[in-house]
Amino acid sequence: MSGFLVRLLINALGLWVAQAIVPGVEITGVGTLLAAALLLGIANAVVRPLIVLLTLPITVLSLGLFLLVVNAAMLALVAALLEGFVLRGFFSALLGSLVVSITSWIAAWYVGPSGRIEVIVRRDVF
Repeated sequence: MSGFLVRLLINALGLWVAQAIVPGVEITGVGTLLAAALLLGIANAVVRPLIVLLTLPITVLSLGLFLLVVNAAMLALVAALLEGFVLRGFFSALLGSLVVSITSWIAAWYVGPSGRIEVIVRRDVF
């Protein structure tokens, strides 16, 4: 359960950074931010695999770049479902999804599958 909460907070951090950096991404309130993080996690777990499978030919033809559009669509879906989350156009969704992805990727380096922060210690034996 703690791993789920840590990942939820990582998604919320990514959305907060996207709101701060990307013009056109507006989230009103902490509750809306946490709800958007939860819905984004659900959309990425349930809807995104189906969309990726359906758009596989165009993804292969674009050498994977179409996945950026799929990520933007998942963010736009969450914005359509929440009242306090506003995206102003496709490029706001695209840049916002890039910021959320990069932030989540960097934060996931430090979080293991159990949700705990992992420290790797390297000891050289001579």
